[in-house]
Amino acid sequence: MNLIDILNKEELSKEEIIFLLSLKSEDEIAMLHKRADEVRKHYCSDNVHLRGIIEFSNHCVQNCPYCGLRISNKKLIRYRMSKDEILETAKQISEAGIKTIVLQSGEDFWFDEAFIFNLISTIKEKFDVAITLSLGERKFTEYISWRRAGADRYLLKHETANPKIYSKLHQKQKLFERINHLFFLKSIGFQIGSGNIIGLPNQSLEDIADDLLLCEKLECDMASFSPFIPASDTPFRNIEKASLELTLKTMATARIVLKDTHIPATTALGVLDETGRIKGLQTGANVVMPNYTPHPYRENYRIYDGKICITESTIDCGSCVRLMIESLGRKVALDHGDSLKFVAVNLTLNTPV
Repeated sequence: MNLIDILNKEELSKEEIIFLLSLKSEDEIAMLHKRADEVRKHYCSDNVHLRGIIEFSNHCVQNCPYCGLRISNKKLIRYRMSKDEILETAKQISEAGIKTIVLQSGEDFWFDEAFIFNLISTIKEKFDVAITLSLGERKFTEYISWRRAGADRYLLKHETANPKIYSKLHQKQKLFERINHLFFLKSIGFQIGSGNIIGLPNQSLEDIADDLLLCEKLECDMASFSPFIPASDTPFRNIEKASLELTLKTMATARIVLKDTHIPATTALGVLDETGRIKGLQTGANVVMPNYTPHPYRENYRIYDGKICITESTIDCGSCVRLMIESLGRKVALDHGDSLKFVAVNLTLNTPV
């Protein structure tokens, strides 16, 4: 296969995606990264969208073997933020000029439909922000309720498109069910986010290619490709963390395949490399998600070990992110950062490598 020809194609086959993921030469990988950055600039401009995260509960009914929040982890100090605490944190995010609030938790059914509905309604009434929910799989009736309350987006990563690997990660859930949830969320007007975990046991490049193609099929408004990082007190604690190189190649290839989809430079990149998020922004990413979870809760939302930005204040965290973006000659977006698929893009990408 010819690398230059592939990088300039409008659509890629599974075999061509695998070819890009398997690149070994530093020069060829640099060409991939450069092309991804060109595609990002063409479809997404130089704006970087900030999403302020509130991790309001670390309780979870699931028992995923890779996740520190798993129900079997008895060493984790559990917490649930009160409504007042969540609203105060939302106020801080809004006052920092961030236009999207991400309400994230484990699958914690203590926060029922009515609580989340009221929380969404109150945030929307008080602040000029978009709301992303990341609450795991819930009832379809709950999705409808929360959409009516004003929630804009729902993040539900499929994690792997390989049903066999998925079944080992989720004993209570099936891959087809998660995909059905994503299609349903999209059908009722949510902007949807999905994505994979790179570096799972027995994962192949073919699996990662399928992950990208699934995100393309779902027409994801946001797609996150995050590296596996082991968590203490889990069955996967001794598994090696993901390769930064493969993670960045996946992000770059995803940008070329998905074009106008929002792609974050995840916090987990900063665990693999202290400049990981910068490298992510240079290889196709256009979103950063600063953590506004207040202390002492932030320290106990331990999905994986070595999480960065644990001890910083929310003010310092926000300032650091803005400086990082500006150091790359990029701009912090001032709008809500809605799906770029809402805007018709009729331009043809013809920039040669």
